[in-house]
Amino acid sequence: MSSKTYMAKPGEVDAQWHLVDAEGQVLGRLASRIAGILQGKHRPTYTPHVDTGDFVVVVNAEKVRVTGRKLDQKVYHRMSDHPGNLKTIALSKVLAERPENVLTLAVKRMLPKNKLGRHMLRKLKVCVGPTHPHEAQNPQPLAL
Repeated sequence: MSSKTYMAKPGEVDAQWHLVDAEGQVLGRLASRIAGILQGKHRPTYTPHVDTGDFVVVVNAEKVRVTGRKLDQKVYHRMSDHPGNLKTIALSKVLAERPENVLTLAVKRMLPKNKLGRHMLRKLKVCVGPTHPHEAQNPQPLAL
């Protein structure tokens, strides 16, 4: 008796839509749960080389919580290949100006660093405020 291991194929995956409220959630914990859902690790049919994940819509991104002294100490670096072009921006400034970028970057850095990871990141929709433009997809609330 031989048992076969099931491997999902790209055409067989039916992606669902999830709605996450980021209000009061800790940034890193929220990002790791979202990264797992984007990868499809919450499904029994998870296959590493196939995108078996779901779509995630995050609302209230500006109300995400950070612990410790990260608001003062954490910085983001950006660098082009030109000498002397290192840009350093504090977390508090990014959270004030573009709060959706904070959560997007946290999730992006938890996904695989290849084509599949970039494809997974496109399924993340982060919105500032309680409304989002994806009502037609009927996202189901997800309790994290």
